[in-house]
Formats: sequence, structure tokens, C-alpha cells
Amino acid sequence: MPLVNPLDPAADPETRKLAEFFNETLGFCPNSILTMQHRPAISKAFINLNKAVMANQGRVTSALKRMIAWVSSNATGCRYCQAHAIRAAERYGAEQEQLDNIWEYRTHPAFSEAERAALDFSLAASQVPNAVDGKIKERLHKHWNEGEIVEMLGVISLFGYLNRWNDSMGTTIESGAVESGEKYLGKHGWEKGKHA
Repeated sequence: MPLVNPLDPAADPETRKLAEFFNETLGFCPNSILTMQHRPAISKAFINLNKAVMANQGRVTSALKRMIAWVSSNATGCRYCQAHAIRAAERYGAEQEQLDNIWEYRTHPAFSEAERAALDFSLAASQVPNAVDGKIKERLHKHWNEGEIVEMLGVISLFGYLNRWNDSMGTTIESGAVESGEKYLGKHGWEKGKHA
């Protein structure tokens, strides 16, 4: 049961209009946004931040951004965000082999060294205490420019917010996200947990 119930999508017309972005990314408006809507300034600011972070300015693809989000959410244990991130990765063209083997990104041949560096960065940056060190920096700079690294950390930071929001709220997970979670993550023990 959620800590705070989501509001109807029509509760705030400005949020509703901005939230159309999620119909493309996920196929539905997330309950997290509908909960933030209790304070529309938060829902609107979050949606605009999400749009800015997920905009592609360099070689960091939409699919890679969503895999970065998954690694970050997996590190923090947020099952709601794990399912959303893998669903968005699927919808944004991640290769089937990558989706099927996201748990083995460090060794699976479907992932390039540049992608491994980005995903290891996500894992290190999502840990408490933070584990980003000189080795991570060196690997990142071998494959990515500074603007692209900023884009990646934007995704990691955005999902840090979402992981805390959704795990604390116990946000009810939507059926589309459950479907993707079960399809790609279920074989490794993913379940809805508190988000039922």
C-alpha cells in the first residue's frame, strides 16, 4: 500500500500536459508523477528535469541512458525503478541481447567497453558511500567526453531521486512496468515487492 495515494491524471492540467512525455517513454503516466502531483510545482519541475536529462546531446543513446538508470536502480534496490528503466530501455531500442543479459553487462559480449565503463560508473555513483574513483574516471574519459559524462551523471542523479521517492512512497507499480520487469528481470528474482 502506498504511503501517499496518486491523484487522478487530470488533477493538475499543466502536469497532465507535461506528463504526455511519459506516454512515449513508458506508454503510461507513472504513478510516481501522479503522487508528486499533490504538490504540482514538484511534479512539473521533475518532468522538466527528466526531459532535460534524457535529451541526447552526444553519443549517449536513449537506450544506454535507460540501462544506466537500471544499473543505478538495481544498486539501490528500487524494484519500481528497475522495471521502469528496463521497460524504457526496451522501448528506446536497446538490443534484445542486452536486455536479456543486463545482469551480466560486465562480461557479456553484447556490451561494448564504452558501455561497460558507463554502466560501471552508474554502479559506483549509486553506492553509499560513493565509489567513483580514479579508475572509473580513467575508463570514462577513454570512451566519453565531458559533456557525455555529465549526461550520464544526470541520469544517475535523476534515478537517485526516483529510487528514494518510489521506495519510500511504496509507489504502486503499473501493469506495463510489471510486464517488462517479469520479462527481463524475473529470472533473476525481480518481483513487485512493496510496489504491489
